[in-house]
Amino acid sequence: MGHLVGKDAYRELGRKIDGLTLRAPWNDAFHALLKELYSAEEADLVVRMPYGPTTIEHLEKTTGYPRATLERVLEALCTKGLVMDMDLGGRYRYIPSPLAIGIFEFTMMRTGDGVDSKECARLFHDYLSTGGIWEANLGAGQQLQMMRTLPHVQAVAPADHVEVLDYEKAVAIVESQTKFAVGICSCRHEKSHLGLKRCQVPLETCTSMGTAAEYLTRRKLARSIDKSEMLDRLAQARDMGLVMNADNVQNGVSFMCMCCGCCCNMLLGISQFGYPHTVVTSSYLAKVEDATCNGCLKCMKACPINAISLERLAEPEGRKKARPAVDESICIGCGVCALACTNRSMTLRHRPQRVLPPESTFERVILQALEVGTLQNLLFAEPERLSHQFLRAFVGAFLRLSPVKKALVGETLRSRFLGALQAGGGAAAPRSS
Repeated sequence: MGHLVGKDAYRELGRKIDGLTLRAPWNDAFHALLKELYSAEEADLVVRMPYGPTTIEHLEKTTGYPRATLERVLEALCTKGLVMDMDLGGRYRYIPSPLAIGIFEFTMMRTGDGVDSKECARLFHDYLSTGGIWEANLGAGQQLQMMRTLPHVQAVAPADHVEVLDYEKAVAIVESQTKFAVGICSCRHEKSHLGLKRCQVPLETCTSMGTAAEYLTRRKLARSIDKSEMLDRLAQARDMGLVMNADNVQNGVSFMCMCCGCCCNMLLGISQFGYPHTVVTSSYLAKVEDATCNGCLKCMKACPINAISLERLAEPEGRKKARPAVDESICIGCGVCALACTNRSMTLRHRPQRVLPPESTFERVILQALEVGTLQNLLFAEPERLSHQFLRAFVGAFLRLSPVKKALVGETLRSRFLGALQAGGGAAAPRSS
C-alpha cells in the first residue's frame, strides 16, 4: 500500500472534504487548518475512505490498512470528530466528517487534553474570514442549507398563530424526542478565544437530540440532559433574545442551536459577508404596525443580522421621529425583534409562500449535495475504484447541467428522484458490507 506523504496527503484530504456536502475551497489557511487537525497518517486514511457510511470490514478492503492499524487510526479520528462512527441498522459505520456540520463544530466542542482550542479557533477564523467558503456554497444562488430558522411562536401575530406547524415549533420538536444532550457552542467557543464574543450567553448552549445526542455523549463532546432541562433551555433562549436554528428537516430533527449575532458564523454569513441564504428562513417575516409603533427602535437593536434599519420620518409624529424598516430580502423570520417590542407593534406574519424543509436527513443530504455539485461522490462513493472515478466524472458533468439540476430539485421530479435513490440503496443509504 502506497501512502500519501507530506503536502500531497493534505492536498488530497482537502479535495476529499471539498467533495462532501459542504464545499471547502483550498487555500493556505485551509492547508494550515488541516495540518493542525490531522496527522499525515489520519489524512491518508480519510482520503482512502469511501464518501458514504462504511463498515470497518469494507474499509479493510478499500483502504488496504491492516485491521489493527485501521482500528487505531479510526479511533483517533472519531475521538476528534474528524470521522463520525454512527450506529446505522445495528452496526457502526464510519463517515468522513464534512467541514460543517462536522469538523468545525466537533473540534470546537472538544475540551481537555489533546486539543489546542485557541490555535484551532485562530485557524478556523482565518479560513472562514476569507469569504471563499460562502462563495463556494452560496455564490450560485444555492438556497438549501443545513440549518433552518424556527420562529419564536410568541412573536407570531395572533391571526397567524394557529397556522404554525409542529415542525416549526421548537417545543413540539422537543416533545417528539426522548434523548437530549448539550455541549459547548462551537461558534461562541471560537469567538471567545479571539476576543470577539460580545454577548453574555454561556458557552454550553449547543443542544442535540436522538441519534446525534447519542453520538455526541458517547464521544464526550456533550453531556446528556433530560427533556425538562431541554425545555428550560428553550425558555432561556427566548428570554435572552437568541435565534432558534434547527436541523433543516421536518422529521427527526437532530440539533437545535441558540444563536446570537456576534458569534454565530451562519448569521455572520448574512450580516458580515452578505449572503442571505446561509440559513433557510422560517415561513414568517417581521412586520411593523405603523399605527402603534412608538419609534423606540428596540427591534432594530435586537435584530441579530441587521435586517432592520432606521427610517427618518419627514414629518415627526409627536415624539416619534423615526420608524423601523425591515429588509425582507434578508429577514430570516426568527422573531427576536418582536420579542424586544414592548407594545407588540412588531410581529411575525406569514410569508407569501410557506417554506417547506426536506422531509428527512436523507432528502436534505441528497438535495444539498446536488446543489453544490457533489452528489456524484455519494452515488459512486469509493475513491480508488476506477469505475467509480469514471462514473463520478461522467455523472458529475451531467448533473451540473442547469436544466438537469432544476428538474431534479423541482417539485415535479423531486419525490420520484429521491424515492428511486432510496429504493436503490444509493447515496447515503447504509451499506450491507
